Amino acid sequence: MKTREDATPGRTGQTSAPRRWRRFAVVLLASAALAGCQSVFDQAYTPNVSPSDSPQIVDEVQKNDPRAQMGAREHPRIVASYGGEYRDAKTERLVARIAGALTAVSENPTQSFRITILNSPAINAFALPGGYLYVTRGLLALANDASEVAAVLSHEMGHVTANHGIERQRREEAEVIASRVVAEVLSSDIAGKQALARGKLRLAAFSRQQELQADVIGVRMLGEAGYDPYAAARFLDSMAAYARYSAVDPDSDQSLDFLSSHPNSAQRVDLARRHARNFGQEGVGDKGRDYFLAGIDGLLYGDSPQEGYVRGQTFLHGGLGIRFDVPPDFRIDNKVEAVLATGPGETAIRFDGVAAGDTSSLPNYLTSGWVAGLQPETVRETTVNGLPAATARASAERWDFDVTVIKVNDQIFRFLTAVPKGSPALDTTAQILRNSFRRMTQPEIASLKPLRVRVVSVGPQDTMASLSSRMMGTDRKLDLFKLINAIPVGATLSPGQKVKIISE
Repeated sequence: MKTREDATPGRTGQTSAPRRWRRFAVVLLASAALAGCQSVFDQAYTPNVSPSDSPQIVDEVQKNDPRAQMGAREHPRIVASYGGEYRDAKTERLVARIAGALTAVSENPTQSFRITILNSPAINAFALPGGYLYVTRGLLALANDASEVAAVLSHEMGHVTANHGIERQRREEAEVIASRVVAEVLSSDIAGKQALARGKLRLAAFSRQQELQADVIGVRMLGEAGYDPYAAARFLDSMAAYARYSAVDPDSDQSLDFLSSHPNSAQRVDLARRHARNFGQEGVGDKGRDYFLAGIDGLLYGDSPQEGYVRGQTFLHGGLGIRFDVPPDFRIDNKVEAVLATGPGETAIRFDGVAAGDTSSLPNYLTSGWVAGLQPETVRETTVNGLPAATARASAERWDFDVTVIKVNDQIFRFLTAVPKGSPALDTTAQILRNSFRRMTQPEIASLKPLRVRVVSVGPQDTMASLSSRMMGTDRKLDLFKLINAIPVGATLSPGQKVKIISE
C-alpha cells in the first residue's frame, strides 16, 4: 500500500464518493466467488582493441527511429504501473547475460534492446516498439533456469524484429481517446492512473497470429544461441500451472500478468515443441540452471518494502511505522492503492492513508464530504492506542459501513469496514481493527524483513514436506514450493539438488 499525498476534503467530489466506496465493496466481495552448448558469452576472450572515442550507445542508435521514440514515450508509464525498476546488480547481470546471447542471433542485428527488470511480483514480460523489453521479478522467481527466461525474452524480441508494433500502433488513436475519458472521470483517483496504465499495456498485446510467429522466432533464437530449445514449451506449462494456482486464490489480481496478454493454449505448446525438434531431441542445449539460480538467490519476492508486508493476519509497514491485524478468518491483499481484506458473510475491509495537511479536527475531516452516506450523528472522537482518532457510521444501498480515521504524525490512516445491512459483524470486525492498530517499535521495524527467493541444497533427510515447511508468506506452502520449482506429480527430490524456497 502506498499512501496518497493529498488529503484535501472532497477531492473526489460529493457525487463520486458513493460510487467509489460502493464499487470497492461490490468488486472486493465478488472476488471471493472466484494463470550441451554453452552461451556464446561463456567463452573467454582477450580484448585487443582500445575503447572508442565516440562509442555507439543505445540512445545514439535509436535517436532517429520513430518506433524507439514511441517506446521511450510510454516507458515511464509502464515502469510506474509496475512499481518502478528492480535494482540488483547480480540479477541485472544475469538478465544482461541472457539477453546478450540472444541479441547475437537476432534476426535484425542492427536492432538494439533496452531491458528493464520491473519491481513487481506479477508474472509478466512484454515489448514496446523500438526494442524496449520488460521482465518482472515475479517472472524471474517462477523460472527455473536461464533457458526459460531466454525463451520469454526471445519471444518478445521476436515481436520487435518482426515489426509487430506497427499494427499495434494503429490502435493507439482509439486508446488515446479512451484514456482521455478515463483521465477526465478519474483524474484524482489512483484507479484512473491504473486504468491509464492498463490502457498502455493493451498496446503491448498482439494478435494471435503475431503471438504464434513470435513463438517460432523465439524458439529458433533459443536453439541458435545454444539454449535448450524446449524451454519455451516448458515455461508455458509453468505459467499455466501458475494460472491454476492463482485461480483458486480469490485475492489474486492477474490483470497485469503474462497470461492476460499472452493467451496460453495447447496449440502454442505443441508448436513450440515441434519447432524445438529442429535442434534435436529433448536434452540438447544449455539450460543454464546453476548460474541462473546463483543470479536470483536473494531476489525480492512478493510485497516490496515500500508497500509494506502481509504476514498471516497482520499488515506491517516499517516505513510508516504502523501495524494492524484482521480477524483470523480474513484474507489480506496488499494492493498498490490500498490494503484490502475479505472475510465470511461478505465482510470487507479497506485500509489506506493520506497526508494530513492542515487537518486539525478528525471529526471535521470525517464530515468533510469524502464519505457518502455518512451519518453525522454517529461521529465520535476517540483514541486508538494513544493516537487521536474518530469513528462514524455510513450507509449505502445494501451496505453498512464503519469508518475509522487515525492520525499518526502527518498522516491520516483510514479503515472502511463494509458488511451487508444489519450484519452484527460490523461492530466486532471494526473493533478488532481499532484495537490492533498501533505504532511499531524500533526493534519491530528493525526486525521486519522482506521475503526473498532463497536457493538451498536438498539434504539427505530432506523431503518436499520438510523443505516446504520452511516457506513463508503463504498458507499453501507445499503447493507454492512445487510451483516455483516446477516439480511434476510423483517426482521426488535428490540429495544435493538445488531448490528454491521463499523466506526472509
